Amino acid sequence: IHFAAHLQVGESVLNPIKYYMNNTVNTTNLIAMCEKYGVNKFIFSSTAAVYGEPKEMPISETTPTNPINPYGMSKLMSEQVLKDTASANKDFKYVILRYFNVAGASTDNSLGECHIPETHLIPLIIHAAIGKRDKIMMFGDDYPTSDGSCIRDYVHVEDLASAHIKALEYLSGGNESDIFNCGYGHGYSVKEVIDTVKEVSGVDFKVEIVPRREGDPAELVADNTKIKEKMGWRPKYNDLELICASALKWEQK
Repeated sequence: IHFAAHLQVGESVLNPIKYYMNNTVNTTNLIAMCEKYGVNKFIFSSTAAVYGEPKEMPISETTPTNPINPYGMSKLMSEQVLKDTASANKDFKYVILRYFNVAGASTDNSLGECHIPETHLIPLIIHAAIGKRDKIMMFGDDYPTSDGSCIRDYVHVEDLASAHIKALEYLSGGNESDIFNCGYGHGYSVKEVIDTVKEVSGVDFKVEIVPRREGDPAELVADNTKIKEKMGWRPKYNDLELICASALKWEQK
């Protein structure tokens, strides 16, 4: 089960070689070692970034891939190495899981996010709520969405973990290689996430609206029909308030 990668979109634009060397070359080396030693089941953490800025929502696994940054491209190239390896070696099977926006902390409060620097939206908002930063910046409020802010599909980390267990069972059951989206099938806007954190924290922190970031699509929402039907994935934590509250408890701890 291969989780290891660099994941900052902005950094990938500034330092693409770092991303291709780690995310693509090192993944290729790992696949080569699997082949050499007969490890024939491979579960790969990919990303919705492989889709780029799709024109239709929700995004299905058949949506054309068109990454708009080196991070997304480095993952898509790794997907291709897996496909080509499986084509050449009939014993080698893979599951590619395309994550949407993973968020929250474990419900027992033992595990959570800690990135340095932090780039994920929900922890950044929570930092504003608990005084680790003096405000949260919202990049654009003029998108063609219901409230003008970007919409994303946030999936709780424990539901994502359970998708990997399902992927193991799927491959152990002798099924063919495949690709699955990991998301809930609906999105929340940045404004909705900010309001939810304000509600669960009881803090009315400062929000500053700043210009859009280049390359931020207005909406990214998964079509999760395939993973539910083919792997029997049943998410249990499809609740923005629960996701934000679990992340808040982790940060407070």
